[in-house]
Amino acid sequence: MRRIFIIRHGRPTAVWGGGDADPGLDPTGTRQSVEAAVALLSLPSDQRPRAVASSPLRRCTETALPLAQALGVDIEIVPEVGEIPTPRHLAPAERGSWLRSAMAGTWSDIKGDIDYDAWRADIAEAVRARPGTAVFSHFVAINALVSLLEGSKTVVSFRPDHAAITTLKLDRAGLELVSIGAEAVTGVL
Repeated sequence: MRRIFIIRHGRPTAVWGGGDADPGLDPTGTRQSVEAAVALLSLPSDQRPRAVASSPLRRCTETALPLAQALGVDIEIVPEVGEIPTPRHLAPAERGSWLRSAMAGTWSDIKGDIDYDAWRADIAEAVRARPGTAVFSHFVAINALVSLLEGSKTVVSFRPDHAAITTLKLDRAGLELVSIGAEAVTGVL
């Protein structure tokens, strides 16, 4: 059995719909990235991650950096664990309202030109292919994976806090949820 850790990025300098399509971390997010690395490195040696993967977006790669540096490894960029794709017909300014609507319902309720069930399966496959890895991702992508593993149809299964660590295991039976990360204490995403 191998562990896989899915970590939500630290707090960014801007939230979705805030004008910056690819914000980095704010000072709190930078502190959270270090705390996540310390938490993962404090695990027993046989459970610690040995590799680091990340969404291509800055807030994830910056959150992954302290762990990658401590492990002496490069960050593998994995587009499949990136943000939920916005339908192609939407203007960037419309993403915020579309995302709020999508998060309030079920996966089959999401309106768009993308197969979101296939997107969820792609996330699961990308994660499954990386035993022993800490994977840095996003709120909705983590929910996509957790809801798939739990057999839930709701888009938001839980509200992972910034830098929260969700633990999975991979064994002969496949990918299984061990524990969800700490949940956000406010409704702010």
